[in-house]
Amino acid sequence: MMSHYSKSFTLFLTLFLILATLFFGKHIVANGEDILLLIKGEATPYQSIVVWQWRASRLSAALILGAALGVSGAIFQSLVRNPLGSPDITGFNVGAFTGVLLSIALFGNLYWLSVFGAILGGLFSALLVYIFAYKGGHSGFRLIIVGIAISATLSAFNQWLTLSVSLETAMTAALWSAGTLNGMTWSRILPATALIVVFIICAFLLNTRMKLLEMGDDTAAALGISVNKTRLTLLFVGVALTAVATAITGPIAFIALAAPQIAKRLENSASISLGASALVGGLLLLTADFIAQHIWEGSTLPVGLITVSLGGIYLVYLIIREGK
Repeated sequence: MMSHYSKSFTLFLTLFLILATLFFGKHIVANGEDILLLIKGEATPYQSIVVWQWRASRLSAALILGAALGVSGAIFQSLVRNPLGSPDITGFNVGAFTGVLLSIALFGNLYWLSVFGAILGGLFSALLVYIFAYKGGHSGFRLIIVGIAISATLSAFNQWLTLSVSLETAMTAALWSAGTLNGMTWSRILPATALIVVFIICAFLLNTRMKLLEMGDDTAAALGISVNKTRLTLLFVGVALTAVATAITGPIAFIALAAPQIAKRLENSASISLGASALVGGLLLLTADFIAQHIWEGSTLPVGLITVSLGGIYLVYLIIREGK
């Protein structure tokens, strides 16, 4: 578990960002009295709509989807036993993006079809990586290299598909592909929350088996674990968490990569914790979205742009550290 200091600091920072996200911004500059009125439900209708309908739904989406990406990253990094083994690097989020693009191109921008397409696309890319990386077993390094190759191939296909569809569909896909929480509503986030909660519960139920797999396939099998079945089940859960988040916001990079490693260091532990990864993932996405809303006066940047900018720096650091 996290140390008392680390847990307190993380919770304090999360609470601070929640309050700042709800009550700070150009539409409302809330003083203490305004905040008290909002909490009591006695504020003006305009203030209530801005805070509880617009900002609270966006805030909830950042925390929930960030937690989903954090848990997904923890699963994949545990499976490949490598800090670079996240959906961002292995291409599963790109596969989910492909599924959504195909869904938009064939059926229009329909919510549940996009979610279903994202899950199928993520599973398809995972299956390709799993098949091509198999060589008498699954090496973590080989999975990452094959994942990068599959990701590059799917990225090229996504670009071709975007150029092949109608202009309206291409513009919809381009806006969505930036990875954004703009326009988030309760009607979009609540169904996704239900799916994410189910998959996170599944991940926690598989946590003990996942820890045994970290000890090696032979050891896990000797302890009575069905190695391939457990790995495939964890793969499905991890892909589903990434796919649902991708279907709602578009691809948001580097949360799944960074959250488990930051959580691991906060806990000062040799293994990756699903709970800590979920907490840190939610905090990272909330932080990135707050920066995206306020860094550029007069406009809101896609949160994916912020996570790519910060995550790229982290990825360089991680590669250098792993190289040593």
